[in-house]
Amino acid sequence: MSTSSPIQRRPCVQVRVGPVTVGGDAPVVVQSMTNTDTADEVATAVQVAQLARAGSEIVRITVNTEEAAAAVPRIRDRLDAMGLDVPLVGDFHFNGHRLLEKHPACAEALAKLRINPGNVVLGKKRDPQFAAMIEFACRYDKPVRIGVNWGSLDQDLLARMLDDNAKLPQPRDLAEVMREAVIQSALQSAAKAEELGLAHDKIILSCKMSGVQDLIAVYRSLAARCDYPLHLGLTEAGMGSKGIVASTAALAVLLQEGIGDTIRISLTPEPGEARTKEVVVAQEILQTMGLRAFTPMVTACPGCGRTSSTFFQELAERIQNHVRTMMPEWRKHYPGVENMTLAVMGCVVNGPGESKHADIGISLPGTGEVPVAPVYVDGEKTVTLKGDTIADEFQAIIDDYVRRKYGRAG
Repeated sequence: MSTSSPIQRRPCVQVRVGPVTVGGDAPVVVQSMTNTDTADEVATAVQVAQLARAGSEIVRITVNTEEAAAAVPRIRDRLDAMGLDVPLVGDFHFNGHRLLEKHPACAEALAKLRINPGNVVLGKKRDPQFAAMIEFACRYDKPVRIGVNWGSLDQDLLARMLDDNAKLPQPRDLAEVMREAVIQSALQSAAKAEELGLAHDKIILSCKMSGVQDLIAVYRSLAARCDYPLHLGLTEAGMGSKGIVASTAALAVLLQEGIGDTIRISLTPEPGEARTKEVVVAQEILQTMGLRAFTPMVTACPGCGRTSSTFFQELAERIQNHVRTMMPEWRKHYPGVENMTLAVMGCVVNGPGESKHADIGISLPGTGEVPVAPVYVDGEKTVTLKGDTIADEFQAIIDDYVRRKYGRAG
């Protein structure tokens, strides 16, 4: 699968977040966030490790109490001991200035600070809390994401803009004023941060909305008015298919227009569901759009009246799980394997054609078809499988192909 894309990325400055580059010509970065109590350093380090191994290149953690702030350096140490250099971002609201003052080691251990200007009382008392956060960022040479969220917007700013709007001969729609207030909060906060000494290439912006059209409108306007890297995400996206569909609908439009330098999919986990689901969805959005490659992609047909057996569904799921399980090891030893394409097809209608287009494909027998499964490698039929060992044999063919084709690069 080719990872080249005709999409022209929006030009912006580059920001270093630990070992990761955000913006400029760097690839769009996948982010995630823990939902553990950060004060529980073991549970948090374990979840960060799970997210990082799933492919999250930056992980954000909540820093909301003194216990959480004190735990951050120990979490960093645990990750380093695991050999994981994934950058940690501290998510601060309300009391970040006090926590960093009391726990300087927390600031040192973090790769980036996330500040919500609506939750640091920006605009009141000469902005002392915001200024204190920026001072810490400058002191410890940390980049900052100024993350505005429409659910916690600076109410003073919004009130002023609503008052100004009411005085216009033709007042704008309330939703339009709200969107502009979100943008102004981000841009004014960034300007204030630079005025306080934070370098231009230490700032990332985000303007999170929960509505698809609102998010698209806000980021289009924001992208046209600044050259900071932009973090994309539909806030409170929701659970299950709703959250996935809404996030994809919004982010795909923006990414197709070259807007967005880092993304997070803010899914509400279903009970018992792994937190890593949001990482997988983010990767699949980028990969299906041709922007990046993370893991071999499996093409599979949806099934129809010709495919009364569920075997092709079970095989597709098995192969997809297998390649994701193997990727941490494959990534070390077989560079380029993430571009491999696989096809698991359920009948003769499109099976052979799709199988030939993939690096490796199998066309399983549909209802009433001859009970054999031809396998295609690099477009050529190589073997026909049959019997109860099809799944094991097909998986072995994939593993052998990975060693032969991508092992040469190592």
